[in-house]
Amino acid sequence: MEFKQPNRPSYCTWELNATNSPHTCRTKNGDYTKIMPDILTAIGQTPLIKLNNIPKSYGIKCEIYAKCEFLNPGGSVKDRIAYRMIQDAEDKGLLKPGCTIIEPTSGNTGIGLAMAAAVRGYKCIIVMPEKMSDEKISTLYALGAKIIRTPTEASWHSPEAHISVAQKLQKEIPNSIILDQYTNPGNPLAHYDQTAIEIWKQCEGKIDYLVAGAGTGGTISGIGRKLKELSPNIKIIAVDPKGSILDPSSDSQNEVGFYEVEGIGYDFIPTVLDRNVIDKWIKTEDNESLNAARMLIRQEGLLCGGSSGAALIAALKIAKDIPEEKRMVIILPDGIRNYLTKFVSEYWMETRGFLQPVCQNEMNKWWWNMKISNLSFDKQSLLKENTVTCQEAMHMLKNADSQLLVISDDNIHIKGVISLNKLTSYVISGIVKCTDFVDKAMVKQYVKVKHSATLGYISRVLEKEPYVIILDDEHDDAFIGIVNQFHILQFITKNGTSNNYLIN
Repeated sequence: MEFKQPNRPSYCTWELNATNSPHTCRTKNGDYTKIMPDILTAIGQTPLIKLNNIPKSYGIKCEIYAKCEFLNPGGSVKDRIAYRMIQDAEDKGLLKPGCTIIEPTSGNTGIGLAMAAAVRGYKCIIVMPEKMSDEKISTLYALGAKIIRTPTEASWHSPEAHISVAQKLQKEIPNSIILDQYTNPGNPLAHYDQTAIEIWKQCEGKIDYLVAGAGTGGTISGIGRKLKELSPNIKIIAVDPKGSILDPSSDSQNEVGFYEVEGIGYDFIPTVLDRNVIDKWIKTEDNESLNAARMLIRQEGLLCGGSSGAALIAALKIAKDIPEEKRMVIILPDGIRNYLTKFVSEYWMETRGFLQPVCQNEMNKWWWNMKISNLSFDKQSLLKENTVTCQEAMHMLKNADSQLLVISDDNIHIKGVISLNKLTSYVISGIVKCTDFVDKAMVKQYVKVKHSATLGYISRVLEKEPYVIILDDEHDDAFIGIVNQFHILQFITKNGTSNNYLIN
């Protein structure tokens, strides 16, 4: 099967000073004061809200306004492009009754497409990496979509990645189509025709800076192009998470890495991203972005998602040097619904090191301040990544009566883990074959705990995590072992009487 590149050259002929746009224009129809024919008509016309408390606390002099795209019907800015791509495909005769829409996505485009498919009567299959939140999955299921998960670690062009899996499905399923947000001109055009115009009118033509996260790049490219036409001196600021290569200064595969923030950043350059329209790139990190999103919720009452925090952090870095008479607009792409079990949860933030753990021994437990070294836990030997097949790993898991295998490339440091449930899921879905080496089914995201941590802290982590990986903080974070809930329970019951445990 020929792989369709999501980063192929753009054939768009748009130029900044051109007299006419080469594209079909779709203006916003619908009056919010009247009855609407369906939910899709309600997409767009999101409010522009002034930020008050946060800029004041940071000593910011310029005005900062937030375009609340999370108030779209499907909960994100991606509702706009989903509807636009479907309209364009229908007009071209590519989408007909009975068709199946397939889309590789980080979730929000999938939700927008599933919502539109429900209204229009299409079938919908969404292919998305496992990193994406369970809330997105539940929303997609509720909308009637089918979902296929792919390994987060898979590089964008690998056969196991969401793009390749979607293309394989499209070949197998009759009357199916991939609208392809990475290359579809309807992606940036939705923002060129509508989002940018909304911002311009809401600001009454007074806007000096636009700050937005870059994912596919459609949002910032479409808005940026139109605003540059309307106001050539405007500055377009793009936000790229550390671990992504969209920022030209980080255009190296050596800088590709995992990050928790969803919906922005990529390990390739999507066709629809127009880097020429961007004046400055700001790199952001998970810690600052997710805490900034919590700050938007707590201090401004804006129930937004994690990538909104990245936009805010970038805005604050720029705004500290901007004079009072200037005006900045930031895009808040999606909402809190998608992340209730992620950055909204203090527990989740603590276990990933983004918040200081609250580990008070309120019930005076005798074991609370003891070290992990007191436990008798699994000190497994490490497996070499390219020496064990998935079939052999399944036998190892069965014979060891274990749910987990640990993979290394140097017999000292952990590279990833193989869990029985993930391996089973990948084999059943056809993402990996039994003859593949285990690195194709390896998970690199897991909770790590230092060997010097207390039992009180690890017991809090294990309230929701099935296991934690123990690392030696005195020897270059070398792998020591695995601790699960049973190890804590076994230690407590073995070393303290039942009465003592219950009373204390």
